[in-house]
Amino acid sequence: MSIMQDQTSWDARQGFVFKSCDELLQLTQLPADASPRKYYRVEFTPRLLMEVPAHAPDFPAFVEISRHLVQLGLSAPQVYAMDLDRGLALIEDFGHDTFTRLFARGESEAELYQLAIDTLVHLHDAPGATRIGLPSYDETPLLEELGMFTDWFAPFCNPDLDVAGFKQRFLSLWKQALAEVAGRREVLVLRDYHVDNLMVIDGRAGIAACGVLDFQDALIGSATYDLVSLTQDARRSIAPALETSLVERYLAARPNVDHRSFIADYWLLAAHRHTKILGNFERLSRRDSKHGYLRYQEHVSALLDRALSQANLTEIRSCMDECLPGWRQFAQIRSSQPADLHERRN
Repeated sequence: MSIMQDQTSWDARQGFVFKSCDELLQLTQLPADASPRKYYRVEFTPRLLMEVPAHAPDFPAFVEISRHLVQLGLSAPQVYAMDLDRGLALIEDFGHDTFTRLFARGESEAELYQLAIDTLVHLHDAPGATRIGLPSYDETPLLEELGMFTDWFAPFCNPDLDVAGFKQRFLSLWKQALAEVAGRREVLVLRDYHVDNLMVIDGRAGIAACGVLDFQDALIGSATYDLVSLTQDARRSIAPALETSLVERYLAARPNVDHRSFIADYWLLAAHRHTKILGNFERLSRRDSKHGYLRYQEHVSALLDRALSQANLTEIRSCMDECLPGWRQFAQIRSSQPADLHERRN
């Protein structure tokens, strides 16, 4: 982007904030994440400026889902003003206290995770939660997500791979494995429900104290997906005993859920999620030069290895071991390489 283009964009941001707040206010950009969205703290107000690519399809979805979650009694950022053509919105600022930062300050891991579980239970039991015009988390998006693994992780893991042949075989196996869970229409699935996207909001109690972020890609699907996102986090290790207790807390709060079917879905979607994340982190590095995500690849590969076993996905594991014989080692190597080496190789 040229200096002139950047200045024009900055003027547009300032003009939007001035129009919304009726005064000129300082904007401070917040650290970027894996998405193309940008956030700016509007100084001296409880507001954030959110900037997305113009006409981004998930922008209207963010606004609609945010309002829907608030109506359900959850704390999602309220939208005060928006300009769809420029991709700008003035939204509620929940402060600085993400769960991740609170963990780093020594706050109770168990208590914060329990708050996240209770918030998820509320969402899953809320009347009307699925009455929103969103697509289903069915076979199409489930298989499309696995394309990140076949298109980005697999070819670099095995440079001699017949990528087209592997993709056809791999996705065919996954299509069979996902046949039942792809038909679930149980809950509103936020799809990125983990501690980096959860906050504690001062002055609120109970589940209202749990601020929920990054939900613009939500779909209607299985109740297990967001639980997996939380308890098998791609970016941090969770003790097995804590994971077990959190799943048990969830199930105890929803006694009408069939436990056996739920746990089967839990491990199946865990394997699915970890597979796509291996591909996504590789893509973020090679395509977007966001190399920091590679440090999690060894952790994610270990999560995937465990989930493949727990879900009894023997044919999928055999396919990976045959076509990508060094996939675990490749993930370990990618995790251990210095950032400057990633930059030279991408």
